[in-house]
Amino acid sequence: LAHSDGDVLLHSIIDAILGAMGEGDIGEHFPDTDSANKNIDSKVMLAYTLDLLKAKGYELVNSDNTIVLEKPKLSLIKEEIRYSVAKLLGLPNNRVNIKATTNEKQDSIGQSKSIVVYSICQIKEITN
Repeated sequence: LAHSDGDVLLHSIIDAILGAMGEGDIGEHFPDTDSANKNIDSKVMLAYTLDLLKAKGYELVNSDNTIVLEKPKLSLIKEEIRYSVAKLLGLPNNRVNIKATTNEKQDSIGQSKSIVVYSICQIKEITN
């Protein structure tokens, strides 16, 4: 269930980039009270965030992500996810990491009712 397209991985990356810039969070930039954001494509939100990053004088260095879910098992598609995310971020594959783990059947995550993603993105100032 989500107001936008619900791509939890891209949402987490967006929040990590915004946080690294000190620019709040995804809800401040794409509030669910704005009907224009209903079912918005996460790739559109990510492009906006990357444009903001550049406009503020930064560039993305890397993205490290941990997806916590019981099902489906991601081991066979982690590399595919990595390559897709790297392409969206404009980063080489070796600067994007995707980890997957379970919550050992505990709480709503372990009961396959929810998914959590933790993302860390490093940015640096662009110097001329």
